[in-house]
Amino acid sequence: MTVTSAQDLSYDPYDIAINADPYPVFRRLREEAPLYYNAEHDFFAVSRFDDVERGLKDRATFISGRGGILELIKSGIEMPPGTVLFEDPPTHTIHRGLLSRVFTPRKVAALEPHIRRYCAEALDPLVGSGGFDLVRDFGAQMPMRVIGMLLGIPEQDQEAIRDHVDANLRTEPGKPSHSTAAFDTGALFADYIDWREKNPADDIMTELLTAEFEDETGTRRRLCRDELLMYISVVAGAGNETTTRLIGWTGKTLADHPDQRREIVEDRSLIDGTIEEVLRYEPPAPHVGRYVAADAEFHGQTVPEGSAILFLVGAANRDDRRFPDGDTFDIHRKPTAHITFGYGAHFCLGAALARLEGRIALDELLNRFATWDVDPTGARIAPTSTVRGWETLPIVVA
Repeated sequence: MTVTSAQDLSYDPYDIAINADPYPVFRRLREEAPLYYNAEHDFFAVSRFDDVERGLKDRATFISGRGGILELIKSGIEMPPGTVLFEDPPTHTIHRGLLSRVFTPRKVAALEPHIRRYCAEALDPLVGSGGFDLVRDFGAQMPMRVIGMLLGIPEQDQEAIRDHVDANLRTEPGKPSHSTAAFDTGALFADYIDWREKNPADDIMTELLTAEFEDETGTRRRLCRDELLMYISVVAGAGNETTTRLIGWTGKTLADHPDQRREIVEDRSLIDGTIEEVLRYEPPAPHVGRYVAADAEFHGQTVPEGSAILFLVGAANRDDRRFPDGDTFDIHRKPTAHITFGYGAHFCLGAALARLEGRIALDELLNRFATWDVDPTGARIAPTSTVRGWETLPIVVA
């Protein structure tokens, strides 16, 4: 077979029309071109679940140290220290170990009352309003408050931090982002670090400031300032953007499936399965990029060393080979592990927190609004090449 088996089949991650609904193209890729090459942007892509899972697991062939975003991989720029998402062993193993202390099951579970309070503070003023923007007024509020609390960012500064993080992910419609803006050096957090050095508290920033570890040279030390800034930037970005998109997709998908929403209203035990199905059905991060460090073979074709490759998580999560009738949303689907949070060594450290926030957000939303409809005239998908979700999602409530 050839790398692409249909002349009219095109996947461009920057195409606005494709980004609005990528799933028809994803299905064609899985069936017609499971190894795809885009000549314009010079990248390969795989779309079947087994291929994506294999690629994410094989960290020796498909490395993260050149970046996980296509623009970064193609730029060849050096990743700053502490960019845990874009690291390989041994530094990734060390840095991930530090962050794993922050997101232990006990610490995540203890956040539930705070998350419920933040939900109530956002939703209670909207009761009786007749409608509101689910993303702007709720989905972008609660995750910002949670991660701000964890980092120790004062409440009056949290919105500015969130907007700064969001802005770094934005692209011009139909165009790649500028590679130097695809990650944040964390300089925005410098003053907070200075404050925390003199005023320690029970938060992530203090924990990272004081944590000691053995680095790749065998030296026992603490994080240097650049590493700290990058760490905090990574946590702030991951904690805000993707959970906001999850809440937006939950609201949109359940509006599109009111019968299933009615079941959840009547039986809240369905919430856990619902969030898992939303994560599978509409993953906030539809693809993950890797640099190809050695020749690799997919479906009888070679992906040469030095290439960029996208693992299409959004396509893999709907692969009928793994998820029967994968393009159908079903809150009663038999649990089968999706790869929305990645796979292997780079599995998302914040997955448990994102799941908890998603479950509580849905529960608290249903406590106040049993039904809602989306106003399509004001709904807009955010223009990013890395995270897919609603920037605005006006809903009408009874």
